[in-house]
Amino acid sequence: MEKSVNPDAIATILANPSPDSSTDIVVQVVDLKLAGSRYMFNANDGKMKLKAIFQSSMSTEVISGKIQNLGLIRILDYALNDIASKGEKYLIVTKCEVVSPALDLEIKTQVKSEESGLLLKPKAEDEIKSEVNNEGTSILLKPKKEMVTKSAAQIVHEQHQNMAPVARMAMTRRVHPLISLNPYQGIWTIKVRLTSKGTLRTYKNARGEGCVFNVELTDEDGTQIQATMFNEAARKFFDKFQLGKVYYISKGTLKLANKQFSSVKNDYEMTLNENSEMEEASDEATFIPETKFDFVQIDQLGPYVNAKELVDVIGIVQSVSPTMSIRRKSNNENVPKRDIVIADDTKKTVVVSLWNELATDVGQELLDNVDKSPIIAIKSLKVGDFQGVNLSTLPRSIMQVNPDTPEAKKLRSWYDSEGKGASLASVGSGMSPLIKSGLRSMYSDRVSLANILSNPSLGEDKAAFFSVRGYISFIKPDQAMWYRACKTCNKKVTDALGSGYWCEGCQKNDDECSLRYIMMSKISDASAEAWVSAFNEEAERMIGCSADELEKLKSQASY
Repeated sequence: MEKSVNPDAIATILANPSPDSSTDIVVQVVDLKLAGSRYMFNANDGKMKLKAIFQSSMSTEVISGKIQNLGLIRILDYALNDIASKGEKYLIVTKCEVVSPALDLEIKTQVKSEESGLLLKPKAEDEIKSEVNNEGTSILLKPKKEMVTKSAAQIVHEQHQNMAPVARMAMTRRVHPLISLNPYQGIWTIKVRLTSKGTLRTYKNARGEGCVFNVELTDEDGTQIQATMFNEAARKFFDKFQLGKVYYISKGTLKLANKQFSSVKNDYEMTLNENSEMEEASDEATFIPETKFDFVQIDQLGPYVNAKELVDVIGIVQSVSPTMSIRRKSNNENVPKRDIVIADDTKKTVVVSLWNELATDVGQELLDNVDKSPIIAIKSLKVGDFQGVNLSTLPRSIMQVNPDTPEAKKLRSWYDSEGKGASLASVGSGMSPLIKSGLRSMYSDRVSLANILSNPSLGEDKAAFFSVRGYISFIKPDQAMWYRACKTCNKKVTDALGSGYWCEGCQKNDDECSLRYIMMSKISDASAEAWVSAFNEEAERMIGCSADELEKLKSQASY
């Protein structure tokens, strides 16, 4: 049986961004190719072509051979999006059915037809004749042109001359995936999408003044890296980098990432200087990065509280609050917010605050389906210390509802089998009070001793606060463990003329004084050991008595 395409299918799609069930849209799949985890193609109706991409869930139909290059499909559901800054559209096919396997040729019409479609036979039928004449349709197939033998070098040279600079850059240099880069590599070229762009900041230090800005780059495999530009490079690239666009970048350098100033999960960070090259990729070279997750279980969120590093989580939605409006202090703007509670197989729950579009769009979807206990996966969350531990979305955060991943299937299996009836507890339970800061996690700002000792500049510009878990391994025996202090202001006192004690702070004599600890001890953890000074209140907790009591014991023992 002969199969047909609709010669006005593309025009119909462009005129109707939303699918119309009454319209039959049959197109030919042309130039089918893999782009990341999805397949891209050109939708062809014989008159026009439209760039298109299959939804990732349809990749199995391409891999199995059901959907073939040069084959015909009937588009049942789709979305029409804009290509940024190009004034063009691209089609996202979310549902289709196969009409025909691969045809012998790409459909190209030269004569307008009054019929509803063009008739072509699939490969399984008789060969297509060089000319077909029907009353309603006329398809002219031109004979093949005479082949001219050319060497590979000639072909490459001709292609190189006809290509734009960006395309030449992509052709003459092998594009490296981000995961393959290291500081010892030579010349490389990467193809990345700009997924986050910082502001152009100024700074001033001992070496002078300057400016700097950071960007986050993502390749088609979903690998991310932070790139930093200073001074001339910052001024050169700041206006050129546009959020969401795809670029070829070369002549940059890599170094080990400073985790204190980077939230990107990559062992390296990139620096671009004034000699670095950056070119915007053409439409044909654009891609949609695959979203990669590195999930942290809810009961393991503690060490990330108030840290620079962002986390990815996956959980079952337990409850969804209505949308509330929060007034931003910086500009008095009202920002929509919605809180959801999620749980995972650690039997812990955590509150996630959704902001802006995630609160109004995805949040509303979750509210409508909360009784079905949907699974959500969220990338790039900030871990805060409100009520112990809480999560908050950022502008770069990505949310997926009921993702088709092994982690989601495992979580659903756990929830259906035992999680639904399990007793769940908040990960913020077991908090300890911290003066002037409300409740905070016991893990808040915890670091290892090795981390502190390896950073000699820590605390130079401003005080740095952190917590360490260790044990007292040594108390220096020959030290003066206390000093005489004024009972009023706790400052050090000296012997007064005659008798008593003189306080310089209070400008008075006193007959008595108190002893206050100033103690040196060595503490150790699994990574290193360090000398620590402990003052009165802390030392009393370590020794178990006051300095006055210890001095009395020492005098009684004549020690």
